[in-house]
Amino acid sequence: MPEIRAEIDRIDEALVALLAERMTFIERAGIVKGERGAVRDEARIRDVLTKVEKACADAGFPFAIAEPLWRHLIEASIAHEFKVFDARAQAPAARARR
Repeated sequence: MPEIRAEIDRIDEALVALLAERMTFIERAGIVKGERGAVRDEARIRDVLTKVEKACADAGFPFAIAEPLWRHLIEASIAHEFKVFDARAQAPAARARR
């Protein structure tokens, strides 16, 4: 059992590294988007979920497990992107007050 747990821990570390890398692109999106309304993109959400469903089928992983995880990841990512967008939008106003 310790060997199995060690492998699960190794995979968890790799997942965290991949999620951290993903987040850097979420942050970049929050910086480059021109309008706050562009942060939440329903077509993109559907596209991501479709791609995840295909990846699950290819990997033999149940989409029934992946879908709620990805929906939560997407919502948390959107919330973070709003924070990045809002901070960027507020930065010029803060500089102007100086």
